[in-house]
Amino acid sequence: MMPGPFELIIILVIVVLVFGGKRLKNLGADLGSAISGFKSSMKETTADKTNNDDQTLLEKETK
Repeated sequence: MMPGPFELIIILVIVVLVFGGKRLKNLGADLGSAISGFKSSMKETTADKTNNDDQTLLEKETK
């Protein structure tokens, strides 16, 4: 059972009161940079794997 819009507003107000607006802003920025770092490392890993696969293919072709 999903909470309605009124319940979500109450939960949001409680979270802001407990943590404070500045702390939530910092938390959001930290979370965004963590997601960005994760995505860039995933791209690097995929690129490294592609390069290794290409190198393996070249080694097989030269034999």
